[in-house]
Amino acid sequence: MPIVVDIDVMMARRKMGVGELAERVGITPANLAVLKNGRAKAVRFTTLEALCAALECQPGDLLRWEEPATTPHPTVQR
Repeated sequence: MPIVVDIDVMMARRKMGVGELAERVGITPANLAVLKNGRAKAVRFTTLEALCAALECQPGDLLRWEEPATTPHPTVQR
């Protein structure tokens, strides 16, 4: 997936655990883990705002886009 989630990086910089961040944001640790591990399909702006406030960062510190790796097309052999 080309969207990379760096919540764990910011958590490490702030020396904050999953339980503490989840409590500050108002979500369960399980839902935070889904976000943190990049398994979420979406994130609400209110949740993103709360994450940024708790981690004292910008949205771009938590989410970034990476160009997907392209695989070469197989050569047709005759």
